[in-house]
Amino acid sequence: MKKPNIFVKNHPLVDAKKLWQQALDRIEFSSRQITIHFFPVDEALGYRLAEPVFASHSSPSYNAAAMDGIAVHFADLSQASEASPMQLGKGRFMPVNTGNALPDGFDAVVMIEDVHYVSDELVELTMPATPWQHVRTIGEDIVATELILPEGHKVRPIDQGAMLATGVTKINVRRPPKVLVIPTGSELIQPGQAVKPGQIIEFNSRILAGYLNDWGAETRGSMPVIDDIKHLRKAIKKGVQENDIVVINAGASAGSRDFTSNVLAELGEVIVHGVAIKPGKPVVLAIVDNTPVICLPGYPVSAILTMRVFVRDMIYAFMEQDAQKIHMIDAVMSRPLASSMGVDEYVRVSLGQVDYNLMATPVEKGAGAVMSLVRADGLLTLPAGSEGIGAGEVVEIELLRPRQEIEATLVFIGSHDNILDVIANQLHIRRPATRVSSAHVGSMGGIMAMRRGEAHLSGIHLLDEESGEYNISYIKRFLGDIPLQLINLCYREQGLLVQKGNPQAIKGFVDIATRQLSFINRQNGAGTRLLTDKMLRDLYVDPGAIQGYDHEEYTHKGVAAAIAGGSVDTGIGLRAAAVALDLDFIPLAEERYDLILPLKFRQDKKVGTVLDLMENDQGFHEKVLSLGGYDLRDCGKVMYEQG
Repeated sequence: MKKPNIFVKNHPLVDAKKLWQQALDRIEFSSRQITIHFFPVDEALGYRLAEPVFASHSSPSYNAAAMDGIAVHFADLSQASEASPMQLGKGRFMPVNTGNALPDGFDAVVMIEDVHYVSDELVELTMPATPWQHVRTIGEDIVATELILPEGHKVRPIDQGAMLATGVTKINVRRPPKVLVIPTGSELIQPGQAVKPGQIIEFNSRILAGYLNDWGAETRGSMPVIDDIKHLRKAIKKGVQENDIVVINAGASAGSRDFTSNVLAELGEVIVHGVAIKPGKPVVLAIVDNTPVICLPGYPVSAILTMRVFVRDMIYAFMEQDAQKIHMIDAVMSRPLASSMGVDEYVRVSLGQVDYNLMATPVEKGAGAVMSLVRADGLLTLPAGSEGIGAGEVVEIELLRPRQEIEATLVFIGSHDNILDVIANQLHIRRPATRVSSAHVGSMGGIMAMRRGEAHLSGIHLLDEESGEYNISYIKRFLGDIPLQLINLCYREQGLLVQKGNPQAIKGFVDIATRQLSFINRQNGAGTRLLTDKMLRDLYVDPGAIQGYDHEEYTHKGVAAAIAGGSVDTGIGLRAAAVALDLDFIPLAEERYDLILPLKFRQDKKVGTVLDLMENDQGFHEKVLSLGGYDLRDCGKVMYEQG
């Protein structure tokens, strides 16, 4: 059996960057810029100029009429007025159209609307003219030899027009670095193919190539290379011969099929293998035939983030341009965040403006979850040695979206419900600039977020066992001094989710406990967790007898996905989650799910749109009911108000 690969060293990020830059300097990577001479302006969109561009001739290159009308001598009309109109005969005026060259000797244009034709050869005018009135003079736009664009400028469509207008048809541009992205793995298949167990759709190379192109590279992706040393060696050798940079995706770790570091060491020099960052630790930085080769981790989020760290600045250096400015902003953490000691950690966060505070909520997904970056508004860097961040602490965030988009975000913190996806979509349709940032922290987490003023809306479904009432007693206890409304969103069915056909013949919690079936629970503080605990007490079932009681998930769909994938036998969740993932459902209870709305946000336009959806939008109601397991009899109704 092949000996597993190992990391050369788990370098601190600062050291890894230093070693990598030293290697790039040795091969003089940043001085390799190649100029393409006499490049057609028509094809130059997106390219950067290798030298400044000057106008070949003036634009316009002649005195041109700026209006339809007649060319005149302005002095002839110096005394014209309504009381004393002036008449011009043949030879003292000339008809012109917009863009026509101004006839020799004429120095003004009168708009056709102000001209009264007495006959074909005689006109009457009632207003004086000024010198060069309605005339585009030579060089009014651009004067010959004038600088049109500076060196290093990225050519835009308007720039192409300006150059062509002054007779410039060929320019010298900087050739962008050629980058090849090589995905590796015998399990990879192409998008559109049917996925079998053990197979993975290859989409990482498309994402990586897209980012590389956005940074200015000229990138192409290869077909996946199977886990075979000979195939990998051949692909790398060919890649470094034809490209300025080679990016390999996957094969950087220490698994039995991760050959990349050994192949790179054989073909060239491995500068770094293993960096103390999370996600992205198993990155390989190497030089082969004086060509940088970067092997990124296989998980998409790890690959993207490590490429941002080690490749983005290389592209800018090759193009001899400054790195793009990173926009940082202060935000308040909506909940505590533990730190991974000993590594620089990149945490994806969603952001939203609540009152005067910008709230940051970690996106709860792992390094393999592409949606964590789709939903992320920013990146929080936790340096090695950090002890974590507490709720309410101010942190510095790197923005991934424009600030104006974040300010238009509705912040929802609380219990998860599938209706939130419908609200997010409909809200975006109604108000295209508006997004929803959701943090699924459970009902009690939502109440605490409201206590701290961190959300526009919070969803809760907390049953008071003594009164049999939902939510109100908890609001009085924890939010009694906050003016707010409790507005019903829905009534919904909770129950046990089981695989299609219920192969384990599960009937309830007693079956789960006595037969040692595997269970997945919701997190502490979730209303569903409280419902689970109540049912176990009512049945006199010890939570310790439930295999998986401490195995937590944050959303109903997460519970459903675990059951659908065969990881566990059952879990408690919504009928809608069972319908979405084609599971069977054993009903246990109907519960009321309400939204907490602080009165100070009642007039907020984002909130108002959500309330209008709930109260008046029949299409919204139909979409919700189609999910299964919902009753909207009180949707939009104020169930309780205080303050």
